[in-house]
Amino acid sequence: MSPQTHLSYHDITVNKLRNKEWSIQNDYVASEEPLQIEVIGQPLTITMRTPGDDKALALGFIFTEGLIPGFDAIGDIVQKDDNTVNILPDKGFAIESGSVERSFYGTSSCGVCGKTSVESVYTRSLYMPSENTSEISQEVLMGLQDKLRSVQSTFELTGGLHACALFDTAGHYLYHSEDVGRHNACDKLIGHAVMAGRCPLDQHILLLSGRASFELVQKASMAGIPVICAVGAPSSLAVELAEKNNQTLVGFLKNSGFNVYTGAHRIK
Repeated sequence: MSPQTHLSYHDITVNKLRNKEWSIQNDYVASEEPLQIEVIGQPLTITMRTPGDDKALALGFIFTEGLIPGFDAIGDIVQKDDNTVNILPDKGFAIESGSVERSFYGTSSCGVCGKTSVESVYTRSLYMPSENTSEISQEVLMGLQDKLRSVQSTFELTGGLHACALFDTAGHYLYHSEDVGRHNACDKLIGHAVMAGRCPLDQHILLLSGRASFELVQKASMAGIPVICAVGAPSSLAVELAEKNNQTLVGFLKNSGFNVYTGAHRIK
């Protein structure tokens, strides 16, 4: 097996057992490689991610960590090599990397690895609690998952990537990001929004392809997103934070129905 590198997926050979019969076939697995994020050449963190959109990932990460207020604080973002991104703050702005209480290494499955306490991840958002009062029809929400599936090309190949998608309140698809890590996919998505000057995303819906964990609700809060929908279940801390921020949190979203955990007043 000699997979290609720096792609979103690898083409490999596997042994498959189906109906008691073995066969040798080609298959695809999602790529996972380390990305070192630096600030002025000094290491900030390493995350395991699916290559692609590395600049957006780095920008989304420092934004959702509360290290910058927006893209105006950035002078440049440089892709030094395939697995290193260097962030250069704008003149006169300092990124206090010491305020990120992470260990130097973070896995693709955990967005808060290395945090020293639960309280330290309650990053203060400029846009919360949400003042959005838009009403969203239940039919719009139940149609979101099919729209995401139609654009998840790499997931269809590998079945191994998480996705986040952004919609307006009428259910119109805007864009999405995929990654082997849930929090990375969200950082990529928010990073693009920060670059485009779209934050706060206070007239938007965030769709998560998996469960709604605390760190994903926290990242959505930093971007000002009032409505979060997840295909899977939320955690207790996710519900607590969404309630605190006056966000609508939906779980177990299907085209036949869903559960509303907080903010039911927005759904008509």
